[in-house]
Amino acid sequence: MPETLIGKVVRRQSWMDPLSDSVQKLVSSSYRALGAPGPALRNLMHGTVLLRHPLHPAVTDVPIGAWTVSVIADYVAHFTSRVPESAGDIALAVGLVVALLALITGYTDFADTIGLERRFGCAHGLLMTVVVLVDVVSLALRWWGSDGVHPLAVALSTVALLVLLLGAWLGGHVVFGIGYGVNHAAFLDGPEDWANAGPADAVPAEGMRLVAAGGMNVLLARLDGRICALSGICTHAGGPLHEGTLEDGVVTCPWHGSRFRLRDGRAIGGPATFDQPRLIVRDTDGHLEVKLAEPLHDP
Repeated sequence: MPETLIGKVVRRQSWMDPLSDSVQKLVSSSYRALGAPGPALRNLMHGTVLLRHPLHPAVTDVPIGAWTVSVIADYVAHFTSRVPESAGDIALAVGLVVALLALITGYTDFADTIGLERRFGCAHGLLMTVVVLVDVVSLALRWWGSDGVHPLAVALSTVALLVLLLGAWLGGHVVFGIGYGVNHAAFLDGPEDWANAGPADAVPAEGMRLVAAGGMNVLLARLDGRICALSGICTHAGGPLHEGTLEDGVVTCPWHGSRFRLRDGRAIGGPATFDQPRLIVRDTDGHLEVKLAEPLHDP
């Protein structure tokens, strides 16, 4: 399909690659500097814990809505007396408070991007950072400037809202155009009835084995004497889980380090937020069969 003009422009910005390297290293080192709380906080910012869904897109709705209200209130207050001038100031401040969380969650997710998704993510992050900085200046002028600078403050927040719309488009393109952060299990098909998974003795006592069963790549491994089965494709970015590591009943993806419990597929370490599809294993005289514990698509 023909690429959009914005997409063509961003794709050509090779200067963003070294900047992205620096930002990703800064984000990762910041979490490491926190010590033991670092991984837990990072999982919280990804949305792996508590929300169990990407946190960043859920947070961004608040500043977008607040800043839109702020600009509308500013112009209504200027041309009419229906709302006080402070209404726009308050909405702008509310948006800025939540935008700080949006920046943290966004850059946390960005630290795990690669390739084209990283370049678009960098452009998105840069624009949103500019928006926050411009709105900070606008709020400062409103609160501490003279009455004569209020029109300038409104003009700044108006420009920031326009830049925000472009940045939001880029952020949406990272998810919907490139597919970063979506649940990769949504595109899978798997056996809803028993499917052949090979001999039981082919599953090593330690380590993992990948088999094709019922149209799905299935990871098989032993845990406390029994064989467990998960989808072999990481829900975060489609990584090959069998090429990762298995330790203490936890599978770690080789691509971005997402961690899943082998016994039930639960995501316990980001950047993944969605659980791995789990399969039930049946051993009949040394011959394994598997089927999905829950359908992937049917209600």
